[in-house]
Amino acid sequence: MENGTVELFDEKNAYIPQEPQGQAFFDDGREIDLLHFVYNHPAINSMRDSPSRVWRAIDEYAQTKKYLMNVGATKAQLVSKLIAERKPRYMVELGGYVGYSALHFGKALRAAGGIRYFSLERNPKFGAVMMALVELAGLSDIVKVVVGTSAESIKRLHANGDLEVIDMMFLDHYKPAYLVDLKLSEHLRLVRPGTVLVADNVIQPGNPPYLEYVRSTVEEKKARVKTGVPETVDRNKFTSCRTMYNDKTEHGSLRSEINGIPYLIYESKLLKSFEPTGEIVSATKIIKWNNELIANDRMELKLQNASEKQANNIQILSTS
Repeated sequence: MENGTVELFDEKNAYIPQEPQGQAFFDDGREIDLLHFVYNHPAINSMRDSPSRVWRAIDEYAQTKKYLMNVGATKAQLVSKLIAERKPRYMVELGGYVGYSALHFGKALRAAGGIRYFSLERNPKFGAVMMALVELAGLSDIVKVVVGTSAESIKRLHANGDLEVIDMMFLDHYKPAYLVDLKLSEHLRLVRPGTVLVADNVIQPGNPPYLEYVRSTVEEKKARVKTGVPETVDRNKFTSCRTMYNDKTEHGSLRSEINGIPYLIYESKLLKSFEPTGEIVSATKIIKWNNELIANDRMELKLQNASEKQANNIQILSTS
């Protein structure tokens, strides 16, 4: 895909359609059923130490048994190509689910000479499934599954010294948490010049707070910070979250006491891709991020590293 064009979707690779609204399409036992499907597969021995054969078995399940909310082959190939081009050392995934994207991106990161792929997953059941499939694929040396909420996991990895910089981040978790986790990553200086962010589903089903933030000017973000009122992300503004996360009451609204770095400017270019079921969606938004300092505000910003005071480009790739 180049210049916003979309290649034809191969229907033989399409997943079973997602269940109608109001019906469960994840966390109803299908993830454990997937694990049994893979480990009882006639080709199980050939899957060992082969990420591609494991993810093809996951695809087979989603094509013949039940829908899985994976990123899908088309988007996975798009991001894997970006990994090969950018050669990140440390990559963080928010929302690992059953490990489909971790298999694709962990394999690509290893081939690009990367050091560690952290896959953060809130649900311990999903995390266990992912660990089993990552081990089967022979990626345990590079993929680290971290179970817990995204914000707490990011803070813990940073505090322990396991994560000092995020060269690439893939956001595909609880949609209202996108903005909160982005600001947290900015605040901890994990996101910095050279970082690439990939955010799925920002157009469809949509993520208005995240898009508003990355599209805001420096002055607009500074004005919100100066109000002194912490921003709250209301999950009820996310149509999909009202049905997907009805049991996640602790996530009803996300209050952010962290302002991030308002001096960052985003520019975007929209491309297109496919969902694994075959629907065309707006898929990839490539964003350049400049760290611009306004001379009169240098003391206010209190940057610790003098090199951060120079204008730098960060490319951010957002996938919808």
